[in-house]
Amino acid sequence: MVEKKQSQKKQIGRFIFRTIFYFLIIVVLIYLYSYSGINGGHFIYNEF
Repeated sequence: MVEKKQSQKKQIGRFIFRTIFYFLIIVVLIYLYSYSGINGGHFIYNEF
């Protein structure tokens, strides 16, 4: 029983770690996307 509880705790800890890790990756990607200014620039062919 003790080994089963430790294994279950290890799986729960791994799940929480992965969830936080992937959430941070998504937040960084959203930040980089908004920082690049894709929506802020003007269309290049408007000058011609």
